[in-house]
Amino acid sequence: MHAHIAEAVKRPDLISLAPDLTCLRFETMKIYSALGAVRHLLDTGAVRPGDTLVDSSSGIYAQALALACHRHGMKCHIVGSTTVDRATRVQLEILGATLEQVAPSQDLRLDQELRVKRIAEILADHPSYHWMRQYHDDIHYYGYREVAEEIDRELPAGPLGLVGGVGSGASTGAVATYLRAAGRDVSLVGVQPFGSVTFGAAHVADPDMIIAGIGSAIEFRNVRHELYDRVHWVNFDSALSGAVALLRTTGIFAGLSTGAAHLSALWERTRDASRHYVFIAADTGHRYVESAYARHEQAPDIDGLKPHEITSLDELRHPWSTTAWPPAATS
Repeated sequence: MHAHIAEAVKRPDLISLAPDLTCLRFETMKIYSALGAVRHLLDTGAVRPGDTLVDSSSGIYAQALALACHRHGMKCHIVGSTTVDRATRVQLEILGATLEQVAPSQDLRLDQELRVKRIAEILADHPSYHWMRQYHDDIHYYGYREVAEEIDRELPAGPLGLVGGVGSGASTGAVATYLRAAGRDVSLVGVQPFGSVTFGAAHVADPDMIIAGIGSAIEFRNVRHELYDRVHWVNFDSALSGAVALLRTTGIFAGLSTGAAHLSALWERTRDASRHYVFIAADTGHRYVESAYARHEQAPDIDGLKPHEITSLDELRHPWSTTAWPPAATS
């Protein structure tokens, strides 16, 4: 029996799609990040029950942090993007978290910079608040040890290929780190949108896709680039194709980052058949119904999609590019 809903919601499902292909499906993955970070802060005395935790979020982390604060008797304040939907706003309000949203912007970089600037102002006025720094602090790695242990326990021995969105780095990077520490041979494949600065794609724009939460318009300092063996950049249309195909063939209803990871994992299987591939479904598809799934009839057939194999970031192009990391031209 679980002591709190956060402990129940965080548990992922390992779903076998083929003898060498597994989907690691979460209702919301960032609860692991938030719970692990809050527990660490409490255990080390950095914060105490009743303190206020503050951070920036486009929606998913806001809900996760609010649940972690509810679980541990903390207060929560979120500086949110305009993409925070009504369902999340209402949940935050009822959970006792406070939310303020920055001015609307079509520019993700400006949106993220405005949120960080606002946090600095809040901390100046309330120095007792603790900034969680989900984009920068390595404490967000800790919660994913449990995920790695479950993968190691449930999947047969042998080499693994872990495929998923990079985001802040404290998900795919953390899971791979703990699996490798347990002795697993893991090839880590990061998925990015075009336009993200994290792996050098800021010069190739895709305004539709970058809102999906797997990329960045500002530097995320807890991304450890050396952990990754390959990177895929997937645009909105291709990610939608991957998500629609996944729902149609397996019944798994997940977000755009999952569609991109699904597509990338299928391609990686054709490159190296010696590994068991696990791709991450970090959240459900509900918040993407109008912005993505409603266009499912326009999604290209997944069987007709193939990435551009590149050796330099100068060669990046739509709709899908991939390379070994670091690229041969810069390694």
